[in-house]
Amino acid sequence: MTLEEKASQVVHQAAAIPRLGVPAYNWWTEALHGVLTSHATVFPEPIGLAASFDGVHVGQEDLSPEGARAVLGDRLWVGVSTHSVEQVIEADQTSADYVAIGPVFATASKQNPDPVVGLEGVRAARVATRKPLVAIGGITRVNCASVIQAGADSVAVISDLVHGPAKSVAAFLRVLG
Repeated sequence: MTLEEKASQVVHQAAAIPRLGVPAYNWWTEALHGVLTSHATVFPEPIGLAASFDGVHVGQEDLSPEGARAVLGDRLWVGVSTHSVEQVIEADQTSADYVAIGPVFATASKQNPDPVVGLEGVRAARVATRKPLVAIGGITRVNCASVIQAGADSVAVISDLVHGPAKSVAAFLRVLG
């Protein structure tokens, strides 16, 4: 399946969420963004704007936050992945709008994941930055509250949404309020 076909599939599946009684919460945009960024690609501003993205997320081996900002300007947000407190401190000094830390727990969504940072890594990241902190990696309905309690402002979820996304979204909203 091509990237375009995957993106189209996500959009069509997500379109059903409001009909199932779950708030859309721009879920399709986030899901589509996840599909596109899972290919370690920063898309030019016209594509992001055409897809109604609010911004882009870059990894440690992608375009730098400053490089993404140069392409996007100030109209769209830029987020950056980190995998250690040192990387969080470095990301905090950039123009990134938010910092992601992880993987918090073991994850099967990547073939070669970085070492697990755990809840202690989330706590240390919270101390290292005042920017919004997103925790990612192995986040489920069972452990998401502990991640927020450790200092994350939000969580990014992949695996726990794959099967029955509408029910999963509803369950996360119940847990996280």
